[in-house]
Amino acid sequence: MPSSEIAVVVPVLNEESTIASALAGPAGEADQLIVSDGGSRDRTLEIAESFGARVVVGPPGRGLQLNRGAAEASAEILLFLHADTELPAGSLDRVREAIRNGAAGGGFLVEWRSERALLRLGGPLTNLRTRLTRCPLGDQAQFCRRDAFERLGGFHDWPILEDLDLARRLKRLGQVALIEPPAVVSVRRYQKRGVARTIAINWLIWLLYFVGVAPERLDRLYGNVR
Repeated sequence: MPSSEIAVVVPVLNEESTIASALAGPAGEADQLIVSDGGSRDRTLEIAESFGARVVVGPPGRGLQLNRGAAEASAEILLFLHADTELPAGSLDRVREAIRNGAAGGGFLVEWRSERALLRLGGPLTNLRTRLTRCPLGDQAQFCRRDAFERLGGFHDWPILEDLDLARRLKRLGQVALIEPPAVVSVRRYQKRGVARTIAINWLIWLLYFVGVAPERLDRLYGNVR
């Protein structure tokens, strides 16, 4: 049975506008707080260090940064938090309970915080998809036991969809826990690129992935929005 210690790993690249909100909760609850930077040129690292985070720096790439952060952790539970996702109070205790109850890992149900009713519908739809597939994604604060993570070989070094790939592989190892109350996820991509366009691109990326298109090619469709 793993210990109850949790390391929260946060991959970042120029996230000075969001990183404080992401770290505020875990800073008081995590046993280890690790920020894995891919070359930020703004105040991201300064803000992270003000929360007591251990900072590791290296080449950019979501999967690469997540693995680099995990390698710095000694805790037996790993939680991977995007810099624009906010966890509810007491969330790490719920993660500990899920692991004690036999889960190999899991993630959070979500709320999309927006003044636009159309965007708020994204939360229930995401939660429905998550309940049906048992595959919480990266912005849902994926977590797992360290032994499960190591058995799977960690994240693939992909520029995109590394979270979906890990979720699918993790599901084969045992129970996947879905935790409430929900995490709050960013809608900035939808606001900047448009709701309909962003949804269409996301579904196209998933479709192409499942028919065998390489993530490196799909990354061109996804783009970078901050």
